[in-house]
Amino acid sequence: MATLSNHITPDLGVQQSERNFFKIMAIIMAAIIVAGFSVNLAMGRSTFAVPPVYHIHALIFFGWVVLYVAQNWLIATNNVKLHVRLGKIAYCWAPLMLVMGFAIMITSLRRSGGPFFFDQNEFLFSNALMLVLFCALVFAALRQRRYSGWHRRLMLTAMSILTGPGLGRLLPMPLLMPHAWRIMTVVTLLFPVIGMIADKRRHGRIHPAWFWGVGAILATQVVADLVAYSPLGVSLTQMLLAGSPGASRSMAASMPPTP
Repeated sequence: MATLSNHITPDLGVQQSERNFFKIMAIIMAAIIVAGFSVNLAMGRSTFAVPPVYHIHALIFFGWVVLYVAQNWLIATNNVKLHVRLGKIAYCWAPLMLVMGFAIMITSLRRSGGPFFFDQNEFLFSNALMLVLFCALVFAALRQRRYSGWHRRLMLTAMSILTGPGLGRLLPMPLLMPHAWRIMTVVTLLFPVIGMIADKRRHGRIHPAWFWGVGAILATQVVADLVAYSPLGVSLTQMLLAGSPGASRSMAASMPPTP
C-alpha cells in the first residue's frame, strides 16, 4: 500500500487534508465492520461455537482491516517508510483472503444454506466475483503505489466491498428481501461516492480512479446476476449444496420456518 508521491495535491495543506480524509474514512469503514459483527454477537445471532474455518476467516479478514487502518494512519502522520514496509504484506494477504473467502462462503452455504435473506445462487456467485474483484482492485492499487491519487482511491474502493458483511449485520436485511443483496451493494458504494464528493470540493474535479472502481463493482454485480440466475448458475449451486444441510432450504430468499 505504498504511497510515494502525490500528483493531485501539490499544495502541502491540501495534501495533508486529503491524507486525513482517507484516514477518517478507513476508521469509519473499520468501525462499521466491527460494529456489525459485535451487534450480531451481542444479539445472539452468532456464536464462537463454530468450526475452525470461521475463526481463521475472521482472523485473516480483520487482520486486513487493521492493516488498512494502520496504513492510512501512517501516511496521515507522514511515516512513509513504515507504510512502504507494511504495504508489502498486502501482496500475500489479499490472495489469502480470497482463499478464505471462498472457504467460508462454501462452508456457510453447505452448513446452513447461507443467509436466509439472500438467494443462494446470488450469494454464491456475487460473493465469489466480488472477492475476485477485491483482490484485483488491491493489486491494481499496488501497481499504482507511486501515484497516490490512484493508489489510495482504488484501495478505498476495494475496502468498501468488505464493508458489505458489516452492513449486512446492521441493516434490516429480512425487510429488504428479495433485493437485500443489491441494496447492500448500493450502500457500500456510498464510501467511494463520498470520496467523489470530497474530490470535487477539494480539487474541483473527480479523480478517474473512482469511476474505474465503482464501474468495476457495478459491472461485476451485473455479470454475477447474469451467471447466478442462468440455468448453469442454478445447476452449479444445486451441485454445490447436494447432500448437505444447506440443500434443505429454498434457493430463493425466504424467512426461516417458525420453530
